[in-house]
Amino acid sequence: MSPAAALTTVPELPLVDETPTVSATPSPTALSLFALLPTPTPTPEPTRFPTYAPTPDGIVRTLRVPILMYHYLSEPPPDADIYRRDLSVSPTLFAEHLDRMLAEGYVTVSLYQVIDALQRGAPLPDKPVVITFDDGYRDNYENAFPLLRERGMVATIFVVTDFIDEQRPAYLTWDMAREMLAAGISIESHGRNHVSLAGKDDDYLVWQALGSLETIEYELGVRPRFISYPAGEYDRRTIEIFQSAHYWAGVTTRQGATLDNQRLFELPRVRVRNTTTADELIRLLSLDW
Repeated sequence: MSPAAALTTVPELPLVDETPTVSATPSPTALSLFALLPTPTPTPEPTRFPTYAPTPDGIVRTLRVPILMYHYLSEPPPDADIYRRDLSVSPTLFAEHLDRMLAEGYVTVSLYQVIDALQRGAPLPDKPVVITFDDGYRDNYENAFPLLRERGMVATIFVVTDFIDEQRPAYLTWDMAREMLAAGISIESHGRNHVSLAGKDDDYLVWQALGSLETIEYELGVRPRFISYPAGEYDRRTIEIFQSAHYWAGVTTRQGATLDNQRLFELPRVRVRNTTTADELIRLLSLDW
């Protein structure tokens, strides 16, 4: 039986249900995972984040919560192309962003808090903001993490699991991820190898969804619940597969700050560029979009 065929035997559980966990192995394979899914096993301890999805109360909600999207947190090299320069925010500028947000009364929250608010109406601060980093670059640990920790702020890092396993020098190590997790930074999935998830067959999507999930769970002892689609590319089948693999939500590259609990796998974000000053950031945070 193919991994995708096995997927159809797993009931698609809404967020109201308890999410079963699986026994992790050092070498994730979609086929072995799906064989295990029907038999829930205890979540490894300690577990920092909840194993239950928030129970929907039947109310359709939209919330205005900006989700900031960063990438590199360093000065780009002299020979950097236009894309690298655009995606690079210097540590000095990032510190200005953080200090300005604090001065304006913004409070960083996790995606777990956002989902709880969308599904159950759980309270959020008056001016919530989510900070996310895509790709899991090493400078997120070296430069962003100390600045966040000094200010008592939290963030989410979406990692490419194969890149960490391959020990690519530009990316995090699992030890770095463990240290940040212990300090309140969420580590979530950006897929296995940063390949587009649009237009792919079911077996490939299963390999991406469960391969990255199992690796993070094995290495960190917590199960990721959120996917950031590589390059922002996905389709309806992508959403269905990740939802069936018991992810809770997905973030996109679509601009905006209005979140809808009827579209949890298409949450918009606010892109932060190397030209985004602190004043511009506050302007973006205040937009009604």
